[in-house]
Amino acid sequence: MTYVGHFKTAFESIEGDAVEHLLDLQTKLIPDVLDIMSSRYRILQSLHFLQPIGRRSLSSHLGMTERVLRGEVTFLSRQGLIQMASSGMYLTEQGEGLVRKLGKAMEDISGLKEMEKKLERCLGVPRAVIVSGDSDQFKLVRNEIGLACVKEIERCLEEDNIIAVTGGSTLAAVAEMMHPLRKPHRQLLFVSARGGLGEEAENQANSICAKMAEKAEGHYHLLHVPDQLSDDSYHSLMEEPSIHRILDLVHSATMVVHGIGSARTMALRRHSGVEVLRQVDTEHAVAEAFGYFFDRTGRVIHKVQTIGLQWEDLFGARSVIAVAGGKSKAEAIKAYFKRGPDSVLVTDEGAAQEILKNI
Repeated sequence: MTYVGHFKTAFESIEGDAVEHLLDLQTKLIPDVLDIMSSRYRILQSLHFLQPIGRRSLSSHLGMTERVLRGEVTFLSRQGLIQMASSGMYLTEQGEGLVRKLGKAMEDISGLKEMEKKLERCLGVPRAVIVSGDSDQFKLVRNEIGLACVKEIERCLEEDNIIAVTGGSTLAAVAEMMHPLRKPHRQLLFVSARGGLGEEAENQANSICAKMAEKAEGHYHLLHVPDQLSDDSYHSLMEEPSIHRILDLVHSATMVVHGIGSARTMALRRHSGVEVLRQVDTEHAVAEAFGYFFDRTGRVIHKVQTIGLQWEDLFGARSVIAVAGGKSKAEAIKAYFKRGPDSVLVTDEGAAQEILKNI
């Protein structure tokens, strides 16, 4: 049997600490083994979520040339880990087993698990999930955040589910990476937690909500209102029965998935007036979520009048998943969780390292 054959057989027969011990020995003997394994693991992990998928689509997702991916796919196929079909590539039973066993070991060896524990202690969150890389530098890392968030959504599913989602580019990545949710459920309903921001359609809550529902094979209800309203418009819309029906669903959500923005960036995206921008600057606002602007201590310094889920609605029994990545978001994430609700945080290595830098 070849070295590769022995390696694969070893992983099929051992688990837990023994896997990590084997990897440690292999790393000492063959210094570049971890880089090779990380690359191939990313291919297998991506197939786990995106299968069936064609080689061109997978190469685009991974940021890998088709020529390089072709060689890797050929190798993994010969090992019996990938199966080719007219609909695309998918993992074999052996491939699924290897992804499952190798996942924890790869996280531990990369140091991400320990970093997650430190981040949980630093921010006071019950669970933190960190993916490799910095989405400020590499846009594809945002897709990895999206995949990780989908896993958390699946983990948090109950028997009946109403999932409220907000907008933003990171949530758009979650929608892009969504797949049919495998956990058995009787109901899977997605609802827009907010109105529109007046930005690109693909980043608006309604678009994200619809896309998530379609990919997850669920249903959806949309909230067709502007994100910012005058007093007259607000009171007028709140009298509409159709708006009330959607808001009842939104406030009945069993899970909320939302982003965290940088204050000034979000103020500009909302086309805020001069007074709001001045307040953001003079009171040193650094974070935004649900139309609330927070300073470094987590104090709310400004609130936009909106229809939909409010920040204070998150303090309850429902599952809350906050998604934000990139070194530039570190200050916003840290400020938000100063007084934020118990949430799962899904982020990346760039943000996590910056948050933990001075503790």
